[in-house]
Amino acid sequence: MRTIRYICLPILVLLLVTTACAQRHTATADDTLRADIGQMLLVGFRGTTVDASSTIARDIRYYHIGGVILFEYDAPTGKHHRNVASPKQLRRLTSQLQKWSKEPLWISVDQEGGRVARLRVSDGFAVATPSPKQMAEGGIDTVRYHAIRTAAMLRDLGINLNFAPCADVDVNPDCPVIGRLGRSFSADASQVADCCAAWLDGQSQQGVAGCLKHFPGHGSASGDTHAGLVDVTDSWQERELAPYRTLIATGKVPMVMMAHIVNRNLDVNYPASLSRHCVDMLRGELGFDGVVITDDMAMGAIVNQYGYDEAVALALEAGVDMLCLGNNGTTYNADIVPQTVDIILQLVREGRVSAERIHQSADRIRTAKKQIAIKSR
Repeated sequence: MRTIRYICLPILVLLLVTTACAQRHTATADDTLRADIGQMLLVGFRGTTVDASSTIARDIRYYHIGGVILFEYDAPTGKHHRNVASPKQLRRLTSQLQKWSKEPLWISVDQEGGRVARLRVSDGFAVATPSPKQMAEGGIDTVRYHAIRTAAMLRDLGINLNFAPCADVDVNPDCPVIGRLGRSFSADASQVADCCAAWLDGQSQQGVAGCLKHFPGHGSASGDTHAGLVDVTDSWQERELAPYRTLIATGKVPMVMMAHIVNRNLDVNYPASLSRHCVDMLRGELGFDGVVITDDMAMGAIVNQYGYDEAVALALEAGVDMLCLGNNGTTYNADIVPQTVDIILQLVREGRVSAERIHQSADRIRTAKKQIAIKSR
């Protein structure tokens, strides 16, 4: 009996050590998965300052979100100065945000020029920039000049990602969210490509990443995806892909935003942002290997058609890398980040989305950040 006891004791110790190692390995794997899920979220929040009690500080520290998006106007309350009040305030805010993060954050904004500009002259920011359509009328050098000027201002404010330029071709000048607002550079696809290339180059020179939008083309739409489902099946034209094809071939596109439009020429069931067919076309046929991000998941085209949980599942199954959670629609959800992380963790547990798929997206996001040489302020 004594001999058996002596033999069993080392075996017991070995079992305990093996179990402890397995538990540590599982904990490490879970932590890595959670951190990589966080990288896939780009989040809107409320507040012109950040401290330890701020929800966004929690989301950065504990959920490791990949980035934030700034708004001047808070849609649910109808009030101004949601995140942006003055240049001095904004520099302080972006610095605070980066300090809460263990790795660089995307700090993003929509600053296209013209009607789409979150940083307003009335709040003390730089002189207003013309609309993309007006810039294009002045030629490529004019576009590049305004891109450099805009990006220099953003860099000085601590913003490193601008959701511009629009690669939409102005197929329908009466489109309420593109043509009417002058957001498309031109009805000529080759001119759109040239202008987008100049804009991306100008921004990159200043250390600010750009994002082409809205794939596979929003310029022919007659409706607004902010309000509800928009079908471009009968109006969309193949030439709307041309700017993406040309620009992606240069290898200088860090990010592409998927539109919420329905285009049954490309997918009979889902809008582009939730479509495996559309993402596969972007990755395969066009050869894009950068970050694919959805348009805001709170827009009517999504929330009016799908439950939030299912929309997140479909987007990830489609192959997108980042979810844009602007949190600036009809309602505001302070816990959108923990809720979304839980949804994605459940998708992994159920086998609908693989952990490897999550890690791959997180790697793309981190690679894009390194390429633009983001530095914490």
